[in-house]
Amino acid sequence: MTNIRQRTDQSVRIFFFSVALASIAILFMIMVFLFMEGLPIFKKVTLSEFVFGKFWYPTSSPPDFGIFPLIVASIAVTLVSAVISIPLGVMTAVYLAELAHKRVAEIMKPVVELLAALPSVVIGFFGMVVVAPFLQKTFGIATGLNLFNAALMLSFMSVPTICSLSEDAIYSVPVALKEGSLALGATHWETLLRVILPASISGISTAIILGMSRAIGETMVVLMVAGGAAMIPTSLMDPVRPMPASIAAEMAEASFRGDHYHALFATGIVLFFFTLLFNIIADHIAHKYRQTGEASL
Repeated sequence: MTNIRQRTDQSVRIFFFSVALASIAILFMIMVFLFMEGLPIFKKVTLSEFVFGKFWYPTSSPPDFGIFPLIVASIAVTLVSAVISIPLGVMTAVYLAELAHKRVAEIMKPVVELLAALPSVVIGFFGMVVVAPFLQKTFGIATGLNLFNAALMLSFMSVPTICSLSEDAIYSVPVALKEGSLALGATHWETLLRVILPASISGISTAIILGMSRAIGETMVVLMVAGGAAMIPTSLMDPVRPMPASIAAEMAEASFRGDHYHALFATGIVLFFFTLLFNIIADHIAHKYRQTGEASL
């Protein structure tokens, strides 16, 4: 019997190791392919010209491969969406976890998470048909397809991630901490602000970074509602073209393994490093605050 259990445990361990190894191998091969197809463009332009160039005209003669407007657009859209989605997501999580009646929370949580199930093309279509005409009419601008519209739609997509992960982090705070604070005479609000939120800041920070990581890599929404202008924005109402939108819009038109093709893959490399940076920051923040919390306990 002992030998059978040992063989079963060993088989299960090998199976899960194989699945994990296959996932890592697939991701590694995708990364290798991305670099193989993107790096040849640097035989035509230097790295500084590519990253900091202000003109993106890949089909002109001679072509310009400057993705600085695309980088600025991606960062601007992500930051504006963060300003909208972070307070909304965190405050919703706090309400559902600590303030809402149990029955209300059971109804509202699925509704909030339902946003995560909406296809991005549906959110983009809503931005085009409803939000864009509203912005154009309200602010008297030339087009409602602009930076603010894209940021607003991305915030709708980020809120479920931020809310769900933040709520899980708040729920994971030991009940003894909350009860101890209340026993010492603190009010519910004081306990929430001085005990629960500081103890869950690790998970909340991770939720925020992962939500923003999703926003910066989103393609369909920004392709539909950002306006598609490869220019450096000077206001929230300017049309922009973030990096994912440029890749999606132009890849079908680029000749296979031509300069334009390689430039788009190089743009993907830059986007890959942005997403990687977000995840490294999330891991660092989570580890830092987890260690701080353990030390304080």
